[in-house]
Amino acid sequence: MGLDIGGTTMLAVLCDRELNIVDQISAATPAREGNGAMAACALALARALLERNDCVLSALGVGAAGVIDRESGTVVTASDSFVGWAGTPLGPLLASGLGIPVVLENDVNAFLAGEMAAGAARNRQHVLGITLGTGVGGAVAFDGHIIHGAHGAAGEIGHIPGFGNDPCTCGQRGHLETLASGRSISRRYFQRSGRSRTARDIAGAARLGDADAGQVFSDAGQGVARGILMAAGLADISAAVIGGGVAHAWDLLSPAMEEVLANEPPVNGHVIAVRRSALGHQAVAVGACASALSSLGELPVPSATRH
Repeated sequence: MGLDIGGTTMLAVLCDRELNIVDQISAATPAREGNGAMAACALALARALLERNDCVLSALGVGAAGVIDRESGTVVTASDSFVGWAGTPLGPLLASGLGIPVVLENDVNAFLAGEMAAGAARNRQHVLGITLGTGVGGAVAFDGHIIHGAHGAAGEIGHIPGFGNDPCTCGQRGHLETLASGRSISRRYFQRSGRSRTARDIAGAARLGDADAGQVFSDAGQGVARGILMAAGLADISAAVIGGGVAHAWDLLSPAMEEVLANEPPVNGHVIAVRRSALGHQAVAVGACASALSSLGELPVPSATRH
């Protein structure tokens, strides 16, 4: 089973050993109610999915927001969207409640694992994963393995500086997240137009010819491309896969990304393959399943069938 603990929704998926989704269930995330409510919701989802499928569960993989200590299964740091989330020993809590091994992973790392196992980055070995949602998350893989870094924060491209001077949700300024997250797109559009709209509404306005709306998406796409080029220069990645709610506006982001990547190619001279997520909202949960299988010593071998 894979569990995606997102800021608004929790999604649990039951997969076979080929990572085909057998069943899934979701619920609203009680993010403002504290870690006790969050853990209880996660347990309830897992139990409900097991009960209606009458099966034996081998392991649970969890993709959770925040910096994760994988050895202890603890959420080390988290955004202010989650009340009381930092310091939560989520892995041990779920393992005790279900009586099975639990692998806790950062949600963007799980996203990338899912896309590499069964999505847009399949058969890629050196990949950058980016999620554009409420914030901007990142993950990186070398030689087919997710890299966690010294403190569990490898690949966090959303919090690299050099993108202006606007305040970031982390307390710093000028991070990529201030250009390319859903919240920043809304804020930047308001600054330009004086109109308060969601990122989805702004995308719709851009498609109808709203110049301010088009510009904020162009700025976001250019920023993401520059972030990809930074990663390519440092880590020699060959591909990037992008997901999250803002990626639904791919038609607005992609032209700006392609222009920057064409005008400023990486020093290795090779074109970086940039792809939109193939697994969509299921990517984190499927990637959590892949992590759980790997923890059991079973490498997931996806079939061509997806549900």
